[in-house]
Amino acid sequence: MGPPAPGDRIEGRALENLAWDEADLTGAVFDDCNLTGASFAGAILSGARWSRCKLTRANFAHADLREAVFDDCLIADRETQQGANFAFCRLDEARFTNCDLTHARFEGADLYAAALRDCNLLGARFGRARFHRAFGRSVVRSVVAFLDCNLELADLSGARLAGCDLSQSRLRETDLSEADLEDANLTGADLFGAIIDNARMKGADLRGAEVSGLDLRRLASYQDLKINADQQYRLLDALGLDVRVD
Repeated sequence: MGPPAPGDRIEGRALENLAWDEADLTGAVFDDCNLTGASFAGAILSGARWSRCKLTRANFAHADLREAVFDDCLIADRETQQGANFAFCRLDEARFTNCDLTHARFEGADLYAAALRDCNLLGARFGRARFHRAFGRSVVRSVVAFLDCNLELADLSGARLAGCDLSQSRLRETDLSEADLEDANLTGADLFGAIIDNARMKGADLRGAEVSGLDLRRLASYQDLKINADQQYRLLDALGLDVRVD
């Protein structure tokens, strides 16, 4: 089957292992389709929508996915633990909602203003991914939202996430080493076992977060960190202090 025309709608089709590399699929809509093993490498998919689709082992490398929407999609092979490939994609303002992105690869991707909500990103890799955009020589803004997502064991090392929203997300054993999380919203997040060596958390909001074992000495900055009163005891305990409440 050849690729659809821009804006076409495809429903309920089994299209495993198709190759629509570099095709113009702008605004295409896929509803309840099986696209296992499909390749969209280098394709133009800006504004495209996927709803209730199976995209296990799909290859989107270098595709243009600006403002694309993925809703309630399976984008991971649960048997082989192989994730979809979004490496070097343009994902500016893309939306993922209730998607399984286990072990997905986002290396080198542009994710400025992307939003991921209720997604499973277990073991996902974001090496050299960009969440920021420069507005002139001196103004750089980072905008991305991971809302109530599972980022356990994900690689966000070195990520520029200053001021970004990661509220209610699970960050257990996530690699946040050298990440910039200054002024980030981490309210209600689970940071147990997170790798935070040389991460910057100045001004970050950790109120309601799981901070047991979070050793502030490993951070590059933590001034003006926002916490609840009861969290102070867990942070002091991680510093080796014998905290006693009389």
